[in-house]
Amino acid sequence: MKFRYILLMVTIGLAILTVGCKEDFLDVTPTSIVTDDVLAQDSALLEDFIINRYMGVRLQDKEGEGTPPGFGRGFEYALWASVTDEAMYNSDDNTWLMQRGLLAPENTGIAGTIWSRSYRSIRECNSALKTLSKIVMSQPHKDILVAEVKFIRAYRYHDLLRNYGKVVLVSDSVYNLDDDLTDDALFQRSSIADGINYVVTQLDEAAADLPSTNNDKWKLGRATKGAALALKARILLYAASPLYNAGTWQAAAAAAQDVISLGSYSLHSDYQDLFHSSSSSEIIFERLYAIGARHVCLEISNSPNGYGGWAGNTPLQNLVDAYEVKVDANTAIPFDWNNTTHANAPYSNRDPRFYASILYNGASYRGRAIETFTPGGQDSKDGKDNWNTSKTGYYLRKFLDDDLPINNPWDVAGIQPWIYIRYAEVLLNYAEAQNEAAGPDGTVYSAINQIRQRAGMPDLPAGLTQSEMRDAIRRERQVELAFEEHRFYDVRRWKIAIDTENEPAYGITITKSGSTLTYARKVALDGRLFEEKHYWLPIPRAEIQASGNKLEQNPNY
Repeated sequence: MKFRYILLMVTIGLAILTVGCKEDFLDVTPTSIVTDDVLAQDSALLEDFIINRYMGVRLQDKEGEGTPPGFGRGFEYALWASVTDEAMYNSDDNTWLMQRGLLAPENTGIAGTIWSRSYRSIRECNSALKTLSKIVMSQPHKDILVAEVKFIRAYRYHDLLRNYGKVVLVSDSVYNLDDDLTDDALFQRSSIADGINYVVTQLDEAAADLPSTNNDKWKLGRATKGAALALKARILLYAASPLYNAGTWQAAAAAAQDVISLGSYSLHSDYQDLFHSSSSSEIIFERLYAIGARHVCLEISNSPNGYGGWAGNTPLQNLVDAYEVKVDANTAIPFDWNNTTHANAPYSNRDPRFYASILYNGASYRGRAIETFTPGGQDSKDGKDNWNTSKTGYYLRKFLDDDLPINNPWDVAGIQPWIYIRYAEVLLNYAEAQNEAAGPDGTVYSAINQIRQRAGMPDLPAGLTQSEMRDAIRRERQVELAFEEHRFYDVRRWKIAIDTENEPAYGITITKSGSTLTYARKVALDGRLFEEKHYWLPIPRAEIQASGNKLEQNPNY
């Protein structure tokens, strides 16, 4: 299953070469580009152009070829998790710069293209809306396409808002190269509240005309009513959070309840299998990949060195310690290094999502046990391929599919979907917002316990205070949504990044003597630093200069 993705370029102008005689030798019709006028005359071609907006602007990889990021980062080599306390990228890839607080307008690391590609996509959406207003097609179909474009544009603005705060709202404008771009208003950043209100309005309009579901396999991965409402619930949750302070918890809870009330979604029965499936009832909005397409293949990118993998995104002990210890069917407690039972057997009786997400010493993987101990471990620095040994003592498990090969990536591997929004997030969003609005009532417990029950964890204990429930919800988000591009934004919107991102990036050292293993935490990446200014990304210096220095930079950059 794949989209009919085609690469289209909408022209902004055509330069005509003239020579010093009356005949224009190069006055020919171009065949390598598709103009707005052509799109306006071909509804199928226009729909292909709109579908291509889901894929988004292509980045340049190390070989100079394009890699399709879609929204957010998704499956790039370095996951967004590797600039948080979830993981570190084993060979840097511009992530250590962010981990060490060295982000600057001139050096934006892996975040450098978010501003430019988001606005390019917004402009393309505006162009599509302009063309849709002129094309002749059935009105119901046109309404759906308009709604899809509004959803894509809203997602782009949501991405800008959560990374930069204040944004420039260009509305439905389509600017051409020969337009006068000196107007200061073109570079005026709106308030955060205005930006959020605009996104919410666009998503409400989109939800009104989008289909409830996309049952046709040809349309898998495209926006639905549920996707628009779920994105609205997310942005309203952000709006109510301390960093934004631009909305209410009541509105966020109501928006999440609207998605729940649709009755269209449910939790996938198997947590680990969810990330290998493209048609689960839990998935609300996803990115699909096709065999043979140019993309990042997770197996070779992240598998342990002892299997011939590159060990890219390696989990940190900081995340490992967040998974609870299951005492019995009714009780779970936090992991504690000061508890000798825990310290002597740190991987015993943990939250099942730990085993589904992280490869650790002794974990079963592709026919043998992972060996990160020294001396002699096959997946340690003593292994045969020690150039890419994990510096943390862990390897990524989540997303990896054992049925796909490690060493044949382009032909048959790397076809897992990237899930942008899923039902578990909606339940977590509802629980957080409702707890903040009204305290830990029965609906808050129900939302969280559904997720814990699916994972095989006991229900939360009764009688939690609002503060205790807040901590429980935050821990639940950390483990349930690990590596899915949420932690980076969660610790910022809660305004706790000044603590979590200044903690050392811990790993584990496991020493084997005979049959005895000893465990000791270590610092895997030194120099982690987070300052107040890092709650927002810097706008790239090139963008500021291109505006004639009219575009306002984020504070203290």
